[in-house]
Amino acid sequence: MSIFDGRFSVEIATASGIESVTKRELRKLGYEPSGASLGRIRFDGDFKDVLRANIFLRTANRVRIVISQFVAQSFDELFENMLCVRWQDILPKDAKIIVDAKSQKSKLFALRSIQSVAKKAIVSSMQRAYGVSQLQESGASYNIEIAIIRDYVAVTLDASGDGLHKRGYRTYLGDAPLRETLAAAMLQLSVWNPDRPLIDPFCGSGTIPIEAALIGLNIAPGMNRSFACEGFYGAPDVRKEVQREAEELITRDRRLHVCGFDIDPDAIKLALKHAERAGVKNYIHLQTADMRGLSSARSRGIILTNPPYGERLMKGNEVEALYRDFGAVCRKLDDWCVYVITSFKGFEKHFGKKADKIRKLYNSQIECNFYQYLAPPPKREAADE
Repeated sequence: MSIFDGRFSVEIATASGIESVTKRELRKLGYEPSGASLGRIRFDGDFKDVLRANIFLRTANRVRIVISQFVAQSFDELFENMLCVRWQDILPKDAKIIVDAKSQKSKLFALRSIQSVAKKAIVSSMQRAYGVSQLQESGASYNIEIAIIRDYVAVTLDASGDGLHKRGYRTYLGDAPLRETLAAAMLQLSVWNPDRPLIDPFCGSGTIPIEAALIGLNIAPGMNRSFACEGFYGAPDVRKEVQREAEELITRDRRLHVCGFDIDPDAIKLALKHAERAGVKNYIHLQTADMRGLSSARSRGIILTNPPYGERLMKGNEVEALYRDFGAVCRKLDDWCVYVITSFKGFEKHFGKKADKIRKLYNSQIECNFYQYLAPPPKREAADE
């Protein structure tokens, strides 16, 4: 019997600050997620649900299968509890076993020792179950995480492989790229919807416009890549079923008003390549242009962007001047909402306006603020006399 034949707890890892967005995505997929703790959200499901989460979730970093949970305050307790798991129902005889470890506020905190003890227990269990004195570990990789928080141990199996931000369309990286998962989260934290115009005036290699097009056309972000769980020994083959579900949900007849501009022509060349690989090149407009000339004949649109900031591309005085000019441009589009992610602490001062709302987000390891400026509601037309 394989663990993948039944139901189990599925764990979704997501970035700090966007847990609520990921939970909303899970509910839309039909699941009842638990409360988020340290960027980890759980729901009950089966193997098909694991693959659905990998293919459909836009803001999650990784999907894991929960193998075991227990309390361990000593390495003996860790070893014995790991030994009790029926690893032969999870791992094939030739599995390449990779163990990672994390620990917070626990008596066991030496990560290398946690990894070593956990792997020793797994190997001992496998040797006993298969009646062998040595494991070859020549087969597929199985990544197991031991996460210990306040002495509570969660043992999980990585079902994603590469992080879920790797959609498959971005094979060329420009300077300081924004992660696809974060771009999708920013869009979902904004008031944008596919019927409203969207402009990214600092689009770089095109991540925000492309993610907007994927959302607007309802294209599942993981449709064009594979996942670690598809190679698990004894796992059911459900890819065709989930892929068919994703394809049936696409709405390619929708007209979008999504634009991306950048002053760097090489960045726009990259953006066009990425848009083509993502299958959305014909749905978005990408052009070399200076932000200072930004204008639009459309009303009530959204500006959503990841401009240059200190840690990335520019010096402090250059950033200040850029943000002052950006603020002046945005004030001309006074019925548009503006959303900006930056780590530059003086953004509001130089942009020239206090944000209506600020949310802390992380661009990779850089702590940033997501500044949100809402346009005034449309004026009601005077009633006929």
